[in-house]
Order: sequence, then C-alpha cells, then structure tokens
Amino acid sequence: MSKKSDAIQDLYPKWLRVKADRFQLSRLDPAETRGPDGRRLDRQAAETAFRENIACLQKLQYRLYAECKHGVLVVLQAMDAGGKDGVIRHVLGPLNPQGVLVFSYKKPTPRELAHDFLWRIHMHTPGHGMIVCFNRSHYEDVLVVRVHELAPKSVWKARYAHINNFERLLVDSGTVILKFLLIISKDEQKRRMQARLERPHKNWKFSEADLVERKCFDAYQEAYQAMLEKTSLPHAPWYVIPADNKWFRNYAVSMIMRETLERLDPRFPAPVEGLERIVVE
Repeated sequence: MSKKSDAIQDLYPKWLRVKADRFQLSRLDPAETRGPDGRRLDRQAAETAFRENIACLQKLQYRLYAECKHGVLVVLQAMDAGGKDGVIRHVLGPLNPQGVLVFSYKKPTPRELAHDFLWRIHMHTPGHGMIVCFNRSHYEDVLVVRVHELAPKSVWKARYAHINNFERLLVDSGTVILKFLLIISKDEQKRRMQARLERPHKNWKFSEADLVERKCFDAYQEAYQAMLEKTSLPHAPWYVIPADNKWFRNYAVSMIMRETLERLDPRFPAPVEGLERIVVE
C-alpha cells in the first residue's frame, strides 16, 4: 500500500464504519438514532448539529476547491425510496454547485454494455478540488446483476476484486472515497412507496419497477452483506446509515463528511510572492 493510501485511510471516522470481518447487516436497526457518543439523539438536537455540519462543510468545500489537491467521491446505495435523493438535496444541495457534480447510474445503455462495467464510472470520478456524488454506482454490478442473475456468478464475483483495485487507483491518485449504504426497513419502504401513490406531488417518483424490486428485498440484503464483506477496506470503507428517520440520516452523512474533510484539512494555496506590493489602480 502506498504512503498516500496510508494517509487517506486515517481520515475516516470510526462511527458507523463497517469492519468487513465482523459486520452483520441483519443486526442493524434501521430506526437507530445513536450518535457517535453512543447516546440516542432527539430530532431537535440532530437537526441543530446538522445545520452546524452544513456550515462547516461549506467552508471546507471552499478550501478543497481552492487547494485543488484532492477530490471527494461520495457513493450512495440504497433500496428504492431509501433516501439517496434526500441526501443529495439536503447534504450536498447547500454546497457551492460550482464544485459539486452528481451522476445517476441507471440501466446501462448499449454503448456502455459494449465496454467493461467500470468504463461508464471512471469518466465521472472527481478531479482535484471537486466533490462528485454517485446516485447508485459501480456497485449495481454486484447488486442488481446478482439479484436478478443478469450475469453468471463467476462474472459478478470477480467484480469485487476489480472494484477494490479501481478504488485503490482512485485513492492513490488523491481521491477520498466515502461510501454510504442507506438502510431502511421493509415497513418504512412500504410507507414511502404508498406516499408516492397517494400524494400528487410525489406521483412522479413512482415506478412499477419499484414494486418488482421490493419483492427482492431480502435478496438485496444478502447482496449488501456480501458487498460490505468484500469491499469495505481501510482506504475505502463503507458506512451503513440507519435511514428510517430522515433527520438522522442527514445528520449522520453530514457528520461523517464533515469529520473526514476536517481531517483532510484542505488549505488555501500560498499567495503569489510579492502580492502585498501590488496596488490596483
């Protein structure tokens, strides 16, 4: 492992971070609201802390952009109605759009299928100074593909190693990778999907394909467990976020992003020599 990889793995907070050899997704309570100190948070306290986190992230993003030394890749995975769009809106939305890009990965196009599964991903990874968010990601190729048997087992099993090597390349190139798996209960998913049917302003979010995926809920939990075991590594760990409570989800993601960027500690570039002698006429 390179010195750069060693340095970057020290950035990641321990709270909600997955240790691949001992994590059991089935034991996680999607309604959990314990903070980093182990105490349960109430909504008011979490929302106050969330606003503080966003204010800090705005300043940190400005320095990250100015320094232009590291990029940040935020990966969001979840079941349908799991909260990916909510995280993008509430956590990334307040940041300067000049330094944030969001890419959503849906069913591969014929052109994308003509290449390796990482081809469409690599072109969108963050340049230095940028924050890029993947709404779904390269992990679809070990999740959807596995659950729906879209490729032989030998093919998708080999992809875990390809993903790990790919992410190692990104880290060695100066990218900080934050991977968030948002977990909701089957009952909460049902409630949110029903709301999409009953509330006119949410009708556009509903897709009959979501009902097909819902029938595979348990199969996805198994696929998530395997994904976490195979790809939560020190230089690119997974964070599993209890997401039944949207306010806690937003607090948790913002806190982990804030702490990671604070440890990264981006700095403004040194001024040009002699700048103090320049006078604008």
